[in-house]
Amino acid sequence: MKARNQQNLSMGLADVHAHLTHPELRDDLATILAKADAAGVSTILVNGLNPQDNQAARELAQRYPQIQAAFGFYPVDAVLPEMRALGSDYPREGDECPAAEGLAWLEAHAAEAFAIGEIGLDGYWVPESLWESQENVFRKAVEIALAHDKAIIIHTRKRERRAFEILKEMGAARVDWHCFGGKVKLARQIAEHGHWLSIPANARRSESFTRMLETLPREKLLLETDCPYLSPDRTRRSGPADVAGTAAYAGELWNTSVEEVTARLTRNFEDLFGKTP
Repeated sequence: MKARNQQNLSMGLADVHAHLTHPELRDDLATILAKADAAGVSTILVNGLNPQDNQAARELAQRYPQIQAAFGFYPVDAVLPEMRALGSDYPREGDECPAAEGLAWLEAHAAEAFAIGEIGLDGYWVPESLWESQENVFRKAVEIALAHDKAIIIHTRKRERRAFEILKEMGAARVDWHCFGGKVKLARQIAEHGHWLSIPANARRSESFTRMLETLPREKLLLETDCPYLSPDRTRRSGPADVAGTAAYAGELWNTSVEEVTARLTRNFEDLFGKTP
């Protein structure tokens, strides 16, 4: 990758939630990173799902200076062996490990992580009979993040309010809610509590994400892609470069320049992660 000047380093865009280890992306990294660089994206936070995926994210961060690795334990992965034993349907094979193994990996490597995530609660795929087990894993992952003073990246699906209750109870303050799928009213409560929410690249075609960009406190917003998912264009996969389009959309909604949006997002990134994108 070409070297960036100091101004770009201090004012770059960040994709705070990407999956560059995904099979659709990992063999095309040179092109993906070149597009991101051209779009002004200086930091890409790759979120791991389990020990194997965390290790892959770790290796990317060691190879590419613009990539940072977040180590996580995806809420479905956290109870996946139990789901298989119950015969629950989940459309992914492999990468399974017991909860104790996944948490042990997090504990052993948390000190070197840029953040801990994605972790959280999922009531879409996970049957209710396993919710208590899922919550136990989530709590232990949050404990690891707090012990190592790491920001937390949250995945929730159908269990947003419960995840919020647990985070408040545990005193977790440095939290980003990735691709928040709950009601905008709850998102506002989360932001007012002091957490951040990252808006994905499909915001222009999503009424709820548009509303979040319009109405949530701007100092509590970040951008993400969840690539290869949530593309601004349904005909193609997403990539980190797409956060530039979301920043431009925010400028339209806020009636301000992209430069002002980027400056605001840069401060937000620093406030959450303690580092400049």
